[in-house]
Amino acid sequence: MGKPVIVFDVNETLSDLAPMAQHFAEVGVPEELAGTWFAGLLRDGFGLAAAGVNVGFPVIAEAALRSTIAGQRLNRSTDDAVDYLLGCLQTLSVHPDVPDAVGRLVESGHRLVTLTNGSVATADSLLQRAGVRERFELLLSVEYAPLWKPAPDAYSYAARRCGVDAAQLLLVAVHPWDIDGAARAGLQTAWINRSGAPYPGYASQPTYSADSLAALADQLTTLSSD
Repeated sequence: MGKPVIVFDVNETLSDLAPMAQHFAEVGVPEELAGTWFAGLLRDGFGLAAAGVNVGFPVIAEAALRSTIAGQRLNRSTDDAVDYLLGCLQTLSVHPDVPDAVGRLVESGHRLVTLTNGSVATADSLLQRAGVRERFELLLSVEYAPLWKPAPDAYSYAARRCGVDAAQLLLVAVHPWDIDGAARAGLQTAWINRSGAPYPGYASQPTYSADSLAALADQLTTLSSD
């Protein structure tokens, strides 16, 4: 079958969302609401996908943000706070282990692509800032697919764009819901457990597990050399 095409999730898997907590504080919102906001926008995106509707990430992100910060003691207008926070989302960095791991995987002969529920433009900007954009053959987003991940059609879309069967794709993600969705769609999977939390027993188990992208690269390059 050859080496799988590695399909990276972007939000939280490649990008580090931790700085958003400080940005929330900068506009007068408790830091913990950054996590509440992001979880809420994912929930609403998933709910719409379950109903068979694909709404763009930016639309849901803004609406969820306005809902999350409603009633907070902002130090600027609501519109200015929303514009600032959505702008900060576009300036995030990758996790420190990303550039080296990506380079090693390419050098070991893997094709790399992304598949995000966010936009292609955001992924492109993130990877450009990290100096690794040229390592990725394709930047794929559900904005051009039938539905958000973890709907099966999102992963089928990636397989079609890559020109391979689903079984020749390896999805890399920090989210068990993404791992589960990809596995049910026939993909190989790799769970990056950055938090140390246990993997939920109700979800399809990942093909590989690692505590960092560097550790996953170790596993996959070792397999490549066997």
